[in-house]
Amino acid sequence: MLRVLILFLTSASVYAAQETPLRLHFGVYPSDRATVMYRKFSPILEAITAPIENQLKRDVDIHLTIFEDYESGIKALAEGTVDFVRFGPSSYILAEQLNPNIQLLAMELRNGKKTFNGVLVATIASGVNAIQDVKGKRVAFGDIHSTIGRYLSQSLLVDNGATANTLHSFDYLGRHDLVAKALITGTHDVGAMKSSTYKKLCDPDDIAIIATFENVTKPWIARAEMSKEIMDAITAALLLLTEPKEIGELGCSGFTLAKPKDYDSVRLSMQNASLFESKEETELESD
Repeated sequence: MLRVLILFLTSASVYAAQETPLRLHFGVYPSDRATVMYRKFSPILEAITAPIENQLKRDVDIHLTIFEDYESGIKALAEGTVDFVRFGPSSYILAEQLNPNIQLLAMELRNGKKTFNGVLVATIASGVNAIQDVKGKRVAFGDIHSTIGRYLSQSLLVDNGATANTLHSFDYLGRHDLVAKALITGTHDVGAMKSSTYKKLCDPDDIAIIATFENVTKPWIARAEMSKEIMDAITAALLLLTEPKEIGELGCSGFTLAKPKDYDSVRLSMQNASLFESKEETELESD
């Protein structure tokens, strides 16, 4: 498993009475290259360390783990081998199914809102101009547990009559940037990704957006057995963050409190997406 370790220490021994610093393990899954994940999260972990220390009145060390994949991250949170994580909505829901006692700390804001967009895109050369044209094409999805890269995009396809057996082929490529690469190199005709990935990597003269869909912003989540005192300190530290130099790489504008019901729309889309590869759907289409 790929692991990157970052250690943040106070510059002075302010809380010398505490012999052993509180060690917190924070985890993320690789939605992008490891170097990009490091660049995104090291400033924010450094920024929240001092406020957490001030509230808890003790030194705090935060260690960053980049999981090998989405599944290993979900398992780590459910089993409590990490203290807190930043996940996509579907990974939070899947971890909650494994351990209903995991606890929401906060959720990100995008331009002050709790939602942002995912996109379904297609190469101009493929002749796909709308979702209805996706049938018979080669489709690239992200990770099998990705909210945008799988569940929301497949739910959208199902709503428009496109299921697995109506496509030429489909693949799960793991990361949003790899989906973009697949379209750029021509191995696939259609792909699902974050709108920010599309803007960063895709040329609109070669790859066009055929549909836009709404997603809920990412939750930060604590393991089931974390004490309320530590949870409250982390939440308070996150809610203080507004500086672009600290959170700009995450693409968010700040944080707000989160409740499980904030993710109900994603839960419904995940249920709907189950029809994409369902045996019943395949049998219905072949009748």
